[in-house]
Amino acid sequence: MRVVVIGGTGHVGTYLIPRLVEAGYEVIVLSRRQREPYQAHAAWKTVQHIAVDRDAEDAAGTFGQRVRDLKPDVVIDMICFTLDSARRLVEALRGQVQHFLHCGTIWAHGPSVQVPTVEEQPRSPFGDYGIQKAHIEAYLLDEARRNGFPATVLMPGHIVGPGWAPLNPAGHFNPQVFVTLAHGDELLLPNLGLETVHHVHADDVAQSFMQAIANWNSAVGENFHVVSPCAVTLRGYAETVASWFGKTARLRFLPWSEWCTTVSEQEAASTWDHIAHSPNCSIAKAQRLLNYRPRYTSFQAVQESVMGLIARNVITV
Repeated sequence: MRVVVIGGTGHVGTYLIPRLVEAGYEVIVLSRRQREPYQAHAAWKTVQHIAVDRDAEDAAGTFGQRVRDLKPDVVIDMICFTLDSARRLVEALRGQVQHFLHCGTIWAHGPSVQVPTVEEQPRSPFGDYGIQKAHIEAYLLDEARRNGFPATVLMPGHIVGPGWAPLNPAGHFNPQVFVTLAHGDELLLPNLGLETVHHVHADDVAQSFMQAIANWNSAVGENFHVVSPCAVTLRGYAETVASWFGKTARLRFLPWSEWCTTVSEQEAASTWDHIAHSPNCSIAKAQRLLNYRPRYTSFQAVQESVMGLIARNVITV
């Protein structure tokens, strides 16, 4: 079977492409080729790589036909961010593919209401990214259920893994937060530090795509959360990271109006986005229908990422 992966050299593709090759699939990757996978693997030598600027080809109306001309059995779309882009691709592939898998996001939910959140919870997304992803998800599931288009939506949380900085206990991406905790220095957290974040290792996301392909009958027309078994609070996250270095976390809490003045505007915006969502998602559906079994807890996934930062001298502890 031929699998076309759109945007296959990023976080998830680093693990997904080798999994596909090792499973015996013929793999074609479409990307701008602006970066290499985060980890080298011999499987990449067998992959056909086609350099494509999706935004430009979408604007020209040629991207869907390009994908269709590759005659894929399966298409995995990792980088679709607008409803118009999703519609154009679906129209080009209608009746031409056995399975279409879209990388969604738990951001499509908006704020948590009942936790752990299940996939069927009514949507109330905010922010352009979450709103667009919610629209794409609804469109693909409607196309699957009404018109037989074989779509599946996988919804990752905060993706982490070696090679990039993970979402930290302060709710943003500055890796110096890990240094602060490793040194036993004081860390300021917003409010009471009880808001939640929900990580997932990139390889577990890759696993979910493989399981969806393997369980076609259960996957088509469905959406699935793809996260670790448990979300974590900012406070618990900070305390756990400090313990990795033999320290007790020295935490001080400030109301949001004060805390946001202690970091950069970019960091404050990132933290607000994460604590306003405070995701805490159930994986029961993916476990039941796809046999999704994440190898990593949130803390294990982050720890591997942080050790990677130390090994590459991104941070010094």
